[in-house]
Amino acid sequence: MEAKATASTIRVTPRKARLVVDLIRNKDVAEAKAILRLTNKRACEVVSKVLDSACANAEHNYNMDSSNLFVKTAYVNDGIRMKRMLPRAKGRGDVILKRTCHITVIVAEKESK
Repeated sequence: MEAKATASTIRVTPRKARLVVDLIRNKDVAEAKAILRLTNKRACEVVSKVLDSACANAEHNYNMDSSNLFVKTAYVNDGIRMKRMLPRAKGRGDVILKRTCHITVIVAEKESK
């Protein structure tokens, strides 16, 4: 049984968000929350909220035990790119891409042996 949570169109570049998500993949939920609390990246706040949401979904929708959860899968996909113009010399303009991302976290219960 798995529970999933997604945050769409987050104003963090996907490359920077992947650095944070790679830290918590395949970790216990308590350990993942501690890692996110102590990591000094802007994406940590959003990833932490998505992780909390996935845990809440697991508890309320699937009656899983919150102390027995781990991060089964976590990934970041590209979102839309907002295009902005920056004036340059001789009447030209440079395109600035403001990137966004979609963050997905899936939690599951550990198999008891």
